Amino acid sequence: INELWNAFAGLLCHQSMVLAINSSFVDPVLQYETQLNVTEASFRMLLALPNFGKLRALGIGNEDLEDQESLHQNILHIFEDTLLILVSRDLYKLQILREMVLWVKEERLYLQEEALTIISRVLCFASKKVLGDTSVDAPCLGVLAAELSLLCCHADSDIMNQASMGLHHLLCIAKWQNGKKGSSHLKKGEEGEGKRLSTGRVLRSQLSFWLQSVGNTLLPSLLTDFVWTLLMKLSEASFEIASEAASILKLTLQYHSQKVIMVSKIVNFIYKKLCEDPSHSMKHSMLRVTTLLTRTSPKKVIFQLMDYPVPADDTLILMWQAAGSEGSVAPLVLKTILLILKGKPGETEEDMEEKRRFSLDATNMMPVAASQALCTFLPVGSYKKAVAQFFPHLLLALMLQLFYSSHSLSFTSYARDALRALLNSSGLQEVDAALKKKNCWTQFSQALYHQLGVHLIAKTLSEFNFPQFPETLHYFYKISVEGPRRSEDNIVTIIFFTELLNNFFKDPFPEEFMVLYKNWINDSNPVVSKLSLQKIANMAPVINEIENVCSLLTSILEAFHSKEHTVVIRALLTLRKLLCKLDRVIYSSLCAKIASSYCPLMDHSNGGIRSMAIRHFGELLKDMSQYTWMLNPLALGALVPLILFLEDKEIRVSKACKYTLRICASQLRWPTPVFLKDENYNFELVVLNICNHLAASHESYITDLISDTLGFLGSSRPYLRRGSVILGWSFLASERELLQTKCPFIVAVIEKTVRDEDPVIRELAKKTRDIFREIAHTMTSSTIKQTFRRWFKFIYTRKLKPLYNWPKDYTHPPVDPTKGNKEGFVEEEEEEEEQEILIKSYRCENNESLYFFP
Repeated sequence: INELWNAFAGLLCHQSMVLAINSSFVDPVLQYETQLNVTEASFRMLLALPNFGKLRALGIGNEDLEDQESLHQNILHIFEDTLLILVSRDLYKLQILREMVLWVKEERLYLQEEALTIISRVLCFASKKVLGDTSVDAPCLGVLAAELSLLCCHADSDIMNQASMGLHHLLCIAKWQNGKKGSSHLKKGEEGEGKRLSTGRVLRSQLSFWLQSVGNTLLPSLLTDFVWTLLMKLSEASFEIASEAASILKLTLQYHSQKVIMVSKIVNFIYKKLCEDPSHSMKHSMLRVTTLLTRTSPKKVIFQLMDYPVPADDTLILMWQAAGSEGSVAPLVLKTILLILKGKPGETEEDMEEKRRFSLDATNMMPVAASQALCTFLPVGSYKKAVAQFFPHLLLALMLQLFYSSHSLSFTSYARDALRALLNSSGLQEVDAALKKKNCWTQFSQALYHQLGVHLIAKTLSEFNFPQFPETLHYFYKISVEGPRRSEDNIVTIIFFTELLNNFFKDPFPEEFMVLYKNWINDSNPVVSKLSLQKIANMAPVINEIENVCSLLTSILEAFHSKEHTVVIRALLTLRKLLCKLDRVIYSSLCAKIASSYCPLMDHSNGGIRSMAIRHFGELLKDMSQYTWMLNPLALGALVPLILFLEDKEIRVSKACKYTLRICASQLRWPTPVFLKDENYNFELVVLNICNHLAASHESYITDLISDTLGFLGSSRPYLRRGSVILGWSFLASERELLQTKCPFIVAVIEKTVRDEDPVIRELAKKTRDIFREIAHTMTSSTIKQTFRRWFKFIYTRKLKPLYNWPKDYTHPPVDPTKGNKEGFVEEEEEEEEQEILIKSYRCENNESLYFFP
């Protein structure tokens, strides 16, 4: 009896403490923790009370026992009143009931019934209290509902009755919290079921309906807590409790898995549990949870399942199989995997164009896992329809993964195996066998083989007339029009697309496809540009059948501006191949534009491009020789680089210049300079020959040619600076008016070249400057001016003569400049007398024989 009185006094003391804390301004968190500790201490006092069943067995008198039982009931009422005080002030304190359920499960059976009775009454009180509240803050309802649901399956009917009544009142609170404020009670049918459950007569048969009420009523966050709590119970030591939790979990997710949030966390928990214990007693139930979550949240489940280390372990493969067993969401699963396959294995966040991460790892290995997972998903029978729907998407994605993974043998093997699984699950077993026979699969690990491998896959598919051709062609066309995520993706696209078109269409391709190739010419990836140009070059025999051929040729000309030398070379070769077959009417309309596009390339840093541009320019002049009125200005405009690059250190460039200059001479109706031949080559004599003809027939172009020549004085190549000094003087000397008016300006320009780092250039520039200074000085005297004019009048009836003793073998073998001189050059013997007169009349500062002024 003393124990009862002590408990009675203790509970009154605790109740006073709770009331005092409720009325204080203590921090809410600290207040709750203190009240929880006080409530737990009160509950422990209840546990220490005697068992009246045992007292009766000891033969204690009925009167004494009745008094003690009455006191015991008062103690329980005090404890209940304390809880009601807490909840009346703040529904948040319902969390104490959640903790109390856990305490109850640890204790004796007779006390469980009494404790659950108190919990049910407090919940009944709270369900009535919410009617006047505008909001309900009770985050514990999900966990509490899970605990009560398990107790509803208790073997003891009294405990089951109290738990079911408590759950009924809890759902009334949840309904109000969910915004259904018309009534705090369940619908008539649901209430009837609740009463039937509370009687325990038909609990098992009505559990499904009751759990539907739980799913319909709880908010998503609370239902997630409900599911999470039950998931934890699967690891309970008691197999009975774990089994009951599995049953409730299965029924809940069958109807309400779409409301569950934190799906990734649940999937990760299952994976870790199964990794810790592969023989877990509830393994099948956990995998079933994965399946049910996949049914309503496939994207979340698949993303989580792809974010584990590769290669996948047995546990992960089991979970893939569980997710794949839900065939109703096969299209969504494949869509999610395709989204993951857009990533690049090993790609870091800094490398990604879109700063969106699917994986928490430093590097993104999810695409590798996705490739491996496809080997599990694709063969599933229920996926057959979805695989057919996404065949082109999967085909391209896996070929790209082969391309991305070419640096790693293991990564390549996953994408290769997935690609083979795709072919076999799509009814293309013969294609797989043919590729195996061609050693395609074994060679994909070699990086250099990848492009050939893609070509081989497309070719083999075409050979077997694969039935997916229409949708595959449509998808690749769509991807090509929209543009890839990465520039290198276009490599795979253009190779595969071209091979499909080659096998099903004749050249030229339809216009809608030709537009793609035109756009690919100037792709940011040089490989794509070259592949496109190569295919266009192969269409040369049918070039005149292509619509908008002018637009296509213009795109090729734009490729001349590429920074990649190989692209420029491929563009030059392609253009030349097309021009050989192009209709002459169309050719004539574009020849001026094409010729002007060659000119900048004549000064390209790459010798191969220089020589090709120069030679192709000459070929163009030869092709269109009948259009002299159109091409003569272009030929004259290109003379400066054609002359200067005669001295190029690369023999192929020099030969190209000689070839094209001969064509220019023919085009301009000049005699072919004999000094362009290798055995007679002399740079200065070639220059003088051309200048003489210019002065005689195209004097108006000399000013522009001088301007072009002066531009090369700043070149980084010494031979160009040397040549421009000689060429500039020769041009100027051939134009009387310019020589008289531009002397001061020319002296200023040459003055900069006198300080050149090359000693030969310095010497040439110095001599040339001295000549111009003497001319400028001589022209200041009126008497001499008249003499000077007479000189010019006499001189310009003749041709220019050599001014410099130019080192004949500066870049070429020595030759005899007088040999074979049959093209209008005056023999040296015939000029000696005139040179004597000029030297005496025109005093040079250094009086050296280096100058032979005309």
